[in-house]
Amino acid sequence: MLAVEVNLRKKLKEIFGYQSFRGIQEDIIQNILAGNDSFVLMPTGAGKSLCYQLPAIVSEGTAIVISPLIALMKNQVDQLNALGVNAQFLNSTLSKAEMTKVRKSVLAGETKLLYVAPESLTKENNLEFLQKANLSFLAIDEAHCISEWGHDFRPEYRRIRYIMEILGEMPIIALTATATPKVQLDIQKNLMIEHATVFSTSFNRPNLYYEVRPKAAVKKQIVKYIKSRKNESGIIYCLSRKKVEEVYEFLKVNDIKALPYHAGLDSQVRMQNQDAFLSEEADVIVATIAFGMGIDKPDVRFVIHYDTPKSLEGYYQETGRSGRDGLEADCIMFYSPHDLVKLEKFNKDKSVTERDNARHLLQEMSAYATSGMCRRRILLSYFGETVDKDCGFCNNCKVPTEKFTTKEQVLWVLEAVMKTEQRFGINHIVDVLRGERNGYINTYEQDKLDIYGKGKEFTGAHWTSVMRQMMVYNLLEKDAEVFGAVRLSPKGLDYVQDPYALTFSKDHDYENLTEQDEEDKDIGSTRDGQAFDKVLLDMLKELRRKTAKQTGYPPYAIFQEFSLEEMATTYPTTEEELAQINGVGPGKVKRYGMPFIELIKKYVKENDIETVWDVVVKSTASKSKLKIFVIQQIDRKVDLEDICEVKNMSISELLDTIESICYSGTRLNLDYYIEQVIDEDRQQEIYEYFMTAESDNIQVALVDLGDDYSEEELRLMRIKFLSEIAN
Repeated sequence: MLAVEVNLRKKLKEIFGYQSFRGIQEDIIQNILAGNDSFVLMPTGAGKSLCYQLPAIVSEGTAIVISPLIALMKNQVDQLNALGVNAQFLNSTLSKAEMTKVRKSVLAGETKLLYVAPESLTKENNLEFLQKANLSFLAIDEAHCISEWGHDFRPEYRRIRYIMEILGEMPIIALTATATPKVQLDIQKNLMIEHATVFSTSFNRPNLYYEVRPKAAVKKQIVKYIKSRKNESGIIYCLSRKKVEEVYEFLKVNDIKALPYHAGLDSQVRMQNQDAFLSEEADVIVATIAFGMGIDKPDVRFVIHYDTPKSLEGYYQETGRSGRDGLEADCIMFYSPHDLVKLEKFNKDKSVTERDNARHLLQEMSAYATSGMCRRRILLSYFGETVDKDCGFCNNCKVPTEKFTTKEQVLWVLEAVMKTEQRFGINHIVDVLRGERNGYINTYEQDKLDIYGKGKEFTGAHWTSVMRQMMVYNLLEKDAEVFGAVRLSPKGLDYVQDPYALTFSKDHDYENLTEQDEEDKDIGSTRDGQAFDKVLLDMLKELRRKTAKQTGYPPYAIFQEFSLEEMATTYPTTEEELAQINGVGPGKVKRYGMPFIELIKKYVKENDIETVWDVVVKSTASKSKLKIFVIQQIDRKVDLEDICEVKNMSISELLDTIESICYSGTRLNLDYYIEQVIDEDRQQEIYEYFMTAESDNIQVALVDLGDDYSEEELRLMRIKFLSEIAN
């Protein structure tokens, strides 16, 4: 064991202020404390840092945290110091006197976490002093930097294993938010932790809306978009410093509170701009990809890629900086093939291997941008996850491209992959299907195969699109051992035996578009179509925040976001009017309503706003009768299954009705039923989660808490929680 037995939840509350762990955090921490190696795959915003910070705090000695960026180190050290934790960093920004002070603190056993860059670790004087220190374990953040197959390869990360051998054996935790299956294997192999316990959560961020647009009239579209989202926080990523300054100046001229961030700025200016964004003095940061690493701002409502990113891993990581509070956020990318040409030029001085890998990553990026398939499915497939249905929350789901259905073409692809011995990549298989010539086809005499040239009537772009969609359908998979090669998955082998028609989406045609075409189109998710009074909504949110602080409850337990939006649309100024708001009802009016009514009254008077309340009854008589029946049955402690049987409802439909009753302010006691179906520990875990969560969104809760909990359990406990806390 690295530490004496401790009450981890007590420490979590005492130091970080959280009531309970999220998802698999506690399992990871216990694994480290048991002295085992860990490999952690978690999406951005899922709480990776806590997985090594808490065990470091409760363990004897100092944990070494290898981190790639100075800004990231400083951000985390500042946060820990503010919590009363002795954390330090060792990098080139420190003077000799400051370095000496840090070393003394580590040798004295006072520092719990020491953040270092891999370059700093290789310095002889640092290695010498660390050999004398009492080290608890080694954490490697952004571990994908180890892999030459990843999007952010850093050669110095490959020396970490050598450094560990000098420092002596200790547990290792490697963490990343962006790793394909091949990159995962490469990380473990390089660190020699193939035996490590692997902890993985879904890469899905259900609250993020993904959209790709052709690069035309970009600046005008961005200004129009940001002005429709007044006072919302966002990040705009550009490829070059010059473009950052250009876009920043354009936004400033258009009265948008924006600031630039790139490596060409003085470090003090960069820090000031970052702090201004975090404290909401600026709404938008225009930045190169150096910005955002480790920035914990939960309410970033949009991330815009002005230029096409270098890789899907980088894109995923950067979009992941939005919507960390679980509420909807937009991820908008402007795509141009010309961006890819520029990026190719950046790679010309790299080694052949690095150049080939960079080209492969750009091809993946291009395929994602141009595809007409559900964007979330493509992203998750890239990281090794398979989902069976479209998300409904991306631009391809909202405005689908033309579809076509085929069984024959799928079989041709699978046949071509099998008959070329599953050793080649997509481009080669496309050449075989189209009857093209290349060195491999000639060498292996693949022109003699009966599948050769069978698909010559279709373009190479068509076959590439079909194959990539087959990978999302999990009929084909990447070979983790042979870079770029594809092979049949178990599902693909089954398909050959029992084929069926599949529906494919045609790719986007980004040619022949005019700037006017794009300028006139809506951008982003449908949040921009809402009609509420934004000024009043901001005032109501501030009052809710103060009320939540006074009561000690989460803000959403006072009034839900949609309730505030309806108040800011209809301006209720009496208790009766407020009670008609969706999600409020008489119970909440009595408990929390008066300050909100007074605020709205004052706002209406000062702004001379007319309010019309001519529709009071919002539900039909039959719906009202059903609700009365359900309330009566629950009062009599009738099992929910019996209520379903009498009313011929599913349990999900009944929970919909119960939630509607609960959100209207009526307190329901379901303890008699919950005690039968959910054990006490699980109840406590879910209840504590809702006490500290930013949102009561069930889909977000399913991601945060992991696969151990069912949607039905979470919905039942949310009803219990809101009845006891909010009603």
